[in-house]
Amino acid sequence: MENEKIIQAISAVFNGADERNWKKVENAMADRVLLDYASLSGSPAATLPSTQIIETWKGFLPGFDRTHHQLSDFQVSWQGNIAKVHCNGKADHFIDEDVWTVEGTYDAEVTKNIGRWAITGLKFSLSKQSGNTDLPARAIEKVKTKVHKQ
Repeated sequence: MENEKIIQAISAVFNGADERNWKKVENAMADRVLLDYASLSGSPAATLPSTQIIETWKGFLPGFDRTHHQLSDFQVSWQGNIAKVHCNGKADHFIDEDVWTVEGTYDAEVTKNIGRWAITGLKFSLSKQSGNTDLPARAIEKVKTKVHKQ
């Protein structure tokens, strides 16, 4: 039962991002999250407010026509109120007919507070990317263009 709740918290972040349901993403995260996407972005790991992480994602993900994150092979271990989770991840990002695919693994720390599991740490380890690797820059430009038109 607890393993399912832990996996649901992690899945909610990615499902919420695909749905652009930022409240769902926020509800699955603790107030501060140690985020490490260095293997993909080159930026060092940092502990950030979840609201800042979501604002960053809002400046990027809506520029894609759609995204689809798939998580699999969850390995969950927990003791008390802290869980460690390892899983495989694949994310497809689409603009028109082009796709950019990112694959790797996630290592998450999930903490239970007041009966709710929330992500306190998330590390992505890139194994490969394929397709049109120019799409992230296009997505950012699309978001900026939308903002300027409003």
